Amino acid sequence: MRVLAFFLPAALWAASCNTATPDCTEWVKLGGASSRSLVYRSHPLSVTNERITRALIVIHGQGRNADDYFRTGLAAAFLAGGLEDTIVISPRFASMDGRGCKDTLAANEVNWRCTGDSWRSGAVAINDTGLTSYDFTDTLLRNLARKDAFPNLKAIVVSGHSAGGQYVSRYVAANRIHESLGVPVTYVVSNPSSYAYLDPSRPAEVRNCENYDRWPYGIQGRTGYSAKLPDELLKKQIANRPVVYLLSELDTLPLAGFDSSCSAMAQGPNRFERGKAYAEYMNKKYGARHTLTPVPLCGHNARCVFTADPALPVLFPN
Repeated sequence: MRVLAFFLPAALWAASCNTATPDCTEWVKLGGASSRSLVYRSHPLSVTNERITRALIVIHGQGRNADDYFRTGLAAAFLAGGLEDTIVISPRFASMDGRGCKDTLAANEVNWRCTGDSWRSGAVAINDTGLTSYDFTDTLLRNLARKDAFPNLKAIVVSGHSAGGQYVSRYVAANRIHESLGVPVTYVVSNPSSYAYLDPSRPAEVRNCENYDRWPYGIQGRTGYSAKLPDELLKKQIANRPVVYLLSELDTLPLAGFDSSCSAMAQGPNRFERGKAYAEYMNKKYGARHTLTPVPLCGHNARCVFTADPALPVLFPN
């Protein structure tokens, strides 16, 4: 039946795919060769769907558990009453780097860098040097903006939690397609361990920390996708684009891959304070109109923060 659905009229394809199983996955072709990466999605990307008015992309954390983040996105969509008119997408940045990351890769699946200069910051893929991790989201956004696929799409939200929050916070500044999509995009950054500051100033004093202003903590020495942009254009882009910092008020402990390097500690003592400081820095120093939405009673937990009442209107705009 799933194969036949590609030939059904859009009006008959109404039900969402709401389980994190292979039936709710799809391969996305990247670049000009045979490279591909996997996404979980609540509606097919390749079938015309007139009911879809919103899209929510959810970027996973360092565990690369796109299935869990897909469930979280679906839970949030259910609570917001948006399962049938929102397409929820959770891409998987699979990695087999021979060290800490040992995902099983399918044929032609892109192998994204896991540590150091990694998928979090738009790094070049291990097995396809023509691709960066930010090209993956570029491709998803272009697919969503296609009028022959989603003619009534009115809003896209690109969100990420923890390491996914790092990915989104830097993708905001670096991506080169935001203004050309024809569909409004909002970026939701939730509880990352660090941000890319646009100049050497930091909330805390910097001592004997030689890399604190280098990418991905600053914008010096950028590599991968973002290396092609001049500094001033990158600064302009992040200041002019809509960003919401969705921060858990109880995310104050050094847990779950917390970055305690001197480069990160210069940004604040914990994730909550780092997010508050960065939002204030962007708005006051660079004239941005970024929004901070605190979420009470949540720690470093994506399900808690994304399904909380303050998060729902951010993730599912009217």
